[in-house]
Amino acid sequence: MSFALKLEMPNDMSAATRSGTTSRNCVHELFEAQAERTPDAIAITCEKQSLTYAQLNVRANQVAHWLQEHDVKPERLVALCLERSLDSVIALLGILKAGGAYIPLDPAFPRMRLAQILEESQPQVLITQSALQPMASSVSKHTLLMDAPALASMSRENPGSEVQSHNLAYVIFTSGSTGRPKGVQIEHRSLVNFLQAIAREPGLSANDILVAVTTFSFDIAGLEIFLPLITGASAVIAGRDIALDGRALGQLLQDSNATVMQATPITWRILLESGWQGREGLKVLCGGEAMPPELAREMVPRCSTLWNLYGPTETTIWSTVSRVRSVENRIPIGRPIANTQVYIVDDQLRQLPAGATGELLIGGEGLARGYLNQPELTAERFIPNPFNPDPTSRLYKTGDLCRLRRDGAIEYLGRNDNQVKIRGYRIELGDIEAALESHPRVKQAAAKVMEGPRREKSIVGYVVAPAVETTELRTYLTERLPSYMLPSLFVKLAELPLTPNRKVDRNVLPIPQGVNTLAGDYHLSPREGLEKRLAEFVAGLLGLERVEANDNFFLIGGNSLFCTQLIARILNDLGVDLPMRCVVEFPTTAQLARQIESIMAARICSMTFDEVQHALEQAASGGGEK
Repeated sequence: MSFALKLEMPNDMSAATRSGTTSRNCVHELFEAQAERTPDAIAITCEKQSLTYAQLNVRANQVAHWLQEHDVKPERLVALCLERSLDSVIALLGILKAGGAYIPLDPAFPRMRLAQILEESQPQVLITQSALQPMASSVSKHTLLMDAPALASMSRENPGSEVQSHNLAYVIFTSGSTGRPKGVQIEHRSLVNFLQAIAREPGLSANDILVAVTTFSFDIAGLEIFLPLITGASAVIAGRDIALDGRALGQLLQDSNATVMQATPITWRILLESGWQGREGLKVLCGGEAMPPELAREMVPRCSTLWNLYGPTETTIWSTVSRVRSVENRIPIGRPIANTQVYIVDDQLRQLPAGATGELLIGGEGLARGYLNQPELTAERFIPNPFNPDPTSRLYKTGDLCRLRRDGAIEYLGRNDNQVKIRGYRIELGDIEAALESHPRVKQAAAKVMEGPRREKSIVGYVVAPAVETTELRTYLTERLPSYMLPSLFVKLAELPLTPNRKVDRNVLPIPQGVNTLAGDYHLSPREGLEKRLAEFVAGLLGLERVEANDNFFLIGGNSLFCTQLIARILNDLGVDLPMRCVVEFPTTAQLARQIESIMAARICSMTFDEVQHALEQAASGGGEK
């Protein structure tokens, strides 16, 4: 028996499932069946508003009928650009019910990036909201606003459509090495196979409450939305601000009586840094990038079960799962889910024995159709399966280096190219480099990921551009790339180091030394007092020599995790409890100091003279009394 077949299914699955049998339903049909079984059960909740399964089904039906009137049918694409809300889930289901396939767009992305995706995909309809409507321009034939009066008059009945399991369910755009985003095309059968496999292991039932924290433009959101809705469970949609705020997210887990949450390692770290002590009965799903052993050590005693998940977008969300029972130096990514085959091969596509390092190839029901409008790239990454006599069988070349352990589990060891993972997002360094080199005065550019003392990752941009200031580069990239792809630091070079075959040698790119090389083009020293103390906080947190008053926290290496740590330091030393959005809205030490002073002034107005004097003494001495 081959290695792939040995690992194709967990041992406790039924013989019928092990043979490769899978449901041929579409995702929305599974939801409709669940709505018939439990019409009065709560399906979704967001910001204290809820919809039952019956109510959600009716609202989605009305969207579907409107879309069908505007010629949405199988293989037609519908773009979705909405803030996280009940409406966003209604729209997703409505698109699938109409027979179309959805393209999720994050409203936080720069408008130029969104326009690039819309231009590439040419959707039949764009579903959005009034505040975001201007981006529609001429890239779609029709625009639907979710608060449009016309929806209320649409039929409430389940629509009919000709969609089948081989039709598209969604297209997710990911970073591309040439600067052109790649649209990964996923069919209903792949999504259904994934959902039914995950419903068995790690498992989800009608008794579960799942807190959803992931932006819809990230493919793992498919688990958070659709898995509860086909199993009778309840999904609680966390707003953007809550998902980024450890204390607020911890409170939501408590208030919602959550039993399941999926998140990337950085989100779980943010929760821990905010003081979260865990939740009894909580099933933790962690994926998107390698799970650090130290994170696993802290998480295991804080939850009922901890699961490590792995999978590229091209093989439908997650392809392998592993329950973490004990903590090792490297957390394995486990074994394949249902109807999935994996192979570890050398550069000649020969299978390797246990212990040998090679590239991971994935086959089975989860494989994407390919990349939208990119047949050459599809042929390069989705190859004929040399281990299967069926001429239609394909394998996806992940580019991930792995090895098979003696116990049958797989270990992830890194990449064989310039793709990286930061905060769960897959990034092609070439995408960043292409954006930099599109600047008219940048001659050459390179990008590299560096790891800090706490294993946090940040992007450094290297440019050969003597006439361009770094503030101009930041502004230029902010208009073109999502925030998670922006370099934290820039280094100007006279020329880029090259290998003998004239490629950029990233191994010898210089390591940045101190903020003065990179922070900006003019410096404003922090004022004595609170402003200077905040600058010292930030410098210590980010490992920088100094921080200027006008340095943007998120452009000198700050991220969500560091933001949580900064807030905790401010609370401990100054007694001021800030929401995370305060740092986001006021990211320089000068701006943040003004906000803290306003909060403290308002508090002083309600204090006695002795209380004011004591508070000032504590602030001056750096005491932690509240």
